[in-house]
Amino acid sequence: MAACSVEALLAKAEQEEAEKLKSISVHKELDLEFDIGNLLACDKNRIEAREFREQKKDDFLRALARDNTQLLINEVWKQPTERVQEAIVVKLPDTVTPLPREKPPPKPRPPTKWEEFAKLKGIQKKKKTNLVWDENAKEWRRRWGYKRAKDDTKDWLIEVPETADPNEDQFAKRAKAKKERVAKNEFNRLKNIARAQKIKLPGVGLTPVAQQSKDDLTRAVNVAKTSTASVGRFQDRLPKEKAPKNQGKRRQFDPLIGDFSNEKNKQLELLKQMDSKKPKLNITKAVNKQMREEDREEAAAKYKKGAGKKGRKGNMSGKGKGKGGKGGKAGGPKRGKPGKR
Repeated sequence: MAACSVEALLAKAEQEEAEKLKSISVHKELDLEFDIGNLLACDKNRIEAREFREQKKDDFLRALARDNTQLLINEVWKQPTERVQEAIVVKLPDTVTPLPREKPPPKPRPPTKWEEFAKLKGIQKKKKTNLVWDENAKEWRRRWGYKRAKDDTKDWLIEVPETADPNEDQFAKRAKAKKERVAKNEFNRLKNIARAQKIKLPGVGLTPVAQQSKDDLTRAVNVAKTSTASVGRFQDRLPKEKAPKNQGKRRQFDPLIGDFSNEKNKQLELLKQMDSKKPKLNITKAVNKQMREEDREEAAAKYKKGAGKKGRKGNMSGKGKGKGGKGGKAGGPKRGKPGKR
């Protein structure tokens, strides 16, 4: 009895070990169709309904997936291989099955201002070497980054220029200049992104330039005044200071709590206009328009009438008044003005 139990246990263990270490050779009635470039395998063999009912669904599907995956791996290792460092990799062939994209292909990046200028002037980008000769250290060093050549951040002594203030901290001045360069580069990068996406940039106040104009200073003052929590409502003004121009209007919203009669009337008026078939007539606007047209026609008639009178008066000869007075002849002697001879 004990011997039977031991043999049954050994047989069961061997069966479990065999299931774990299944053979790499899988038999199928119809060969699978492979697309190694996409790591795709299509199984066209029909599923036995009886086996599917007798076994558990999860076990049946797991066994089917294992066999098909084994066939795909066998087909992959038939491709040419190569060694990369300590690993052996397979060169996959080109894909056969076209797969659709989830999203459209990305559009090419629009050129920056410098790229447009370089293309216009014919400037070609030259590839620089990573290492340069450092005269101070007498060795080849990186052009950028850690332990770079001509690294002025490691200087323990800086010569003060003749035109500079002798009491000015040159180390702080150099650090501030570097921060400004980094901020300027970042600002230009963001401007390029906004220009590529056609986004209107907001005003930035007073940018650091060599010479500030009057408009720049005025804009910077206005931005500084409106940067408070009250949007500059309680800021004092100079005696002759002018109000800022082109500041825009702030939108006013109705309160969320309180009397809703105004909102109700607006909605009812909107529904009434949408429901009415005839357009709404603004009587005041129509009357004003009619009066303007009548005034315009009347002014045009008066102008034509005056022009006709002037033309007829100029054409009449011999009936006008003489220069010598009323009833005088045109060819008579001229009278001089009193007091003159």
